[in-house]
Amino acid sequence: MQFKTEKISEHITRIHGFCTEFMYLIEGSKAAVLIDTGCGFYSLKDCIHNLTNKPLKVLITHGHVDHAMGANEFEEIYLNHKDKSVYQLHSEKGFRLEGAKGLCPEKGLIKETDMIPSAPFEKFHNLQEGDVFELGGIHVVIYELPGHTLGSVVMLIPEERTILLGDACNPFLFLFDKFSTGLASYEKNLRALQKKIAGKYDRVLISHGNGDSKPTTLEDVLKVCQDIRSGNVTDRNFVFSGETHPLADNGTYTFICYDKKRIEE
Repeated sequence: MQFKTEKISEHITRIHGFCTEFMYLIEGSKAAVLIDTGCGFYSLKDCIHNLTNKPLKVLITHGHVDHAMGANEFEEIYLNHKDKSVYQLHSEKGFRLEGAKGLCPEKGLIKETDMIPSAPFEKFHNLQEGDVFELGGIHVVIYELPGHTLGSVVMLIPEERTILLGDACNPFLFLFDKFSTGLASYEKNLRALQKKIAGKYDRVLISHGNGDSKPTTLEDVLKVCQDIRSGNVTDRNFVFSGETHPLADNGTYTFICYDKKRIEE
């Protein structure tokens, strides 16, 4: 089974996973980084070798089942260590199989025989705010954004004026898990990030949907946070993995699925 790829800029290639997730290969003149490794079914390493022969590092946006599970194919891998608990849960074989089958739109595509073994957590280098990866004319700069998970990070590519948000901030944000922060903490963290990267990007890439989001994504999500806290949203029920959560809708086509008990946390 081969991954679909598309060149979306001079230095960035988008890789389509099999469970609606996207990965991104960033190439400079001397080196490359792979951002995320998907659900870990079929060989992503073979795909990358067909795209580049440059020295490669792998950077994981967060420890969820649809982002980090192909990492074991690679030698130098990075994940924020605050996501240790969520990664260890999501990397269990049973969780991976059920999670991937639930996310995969094509029935029968996900099979245990095609699963890449999960990397032991000890294999991951810590990925932290302020880390900079120099690839030869292109840099990848790391910022932490706790919320979706405690160890979620985003990546700025200054030369491309592009920010890769992963699942840390997007038009359909999940903020209800036990490994997530409360809403108020997330809003505070998002405001801090907004100040740090203001004026440094024009393009926003995310890990689901069609892979692209509006340049105003951070501002749009902040507005929903404000509206939840002030009661200016309409909640609908959203079912995910058999559990029902409130989904906040303020009429702007930006949604947050959240925990009502943790609004001011």
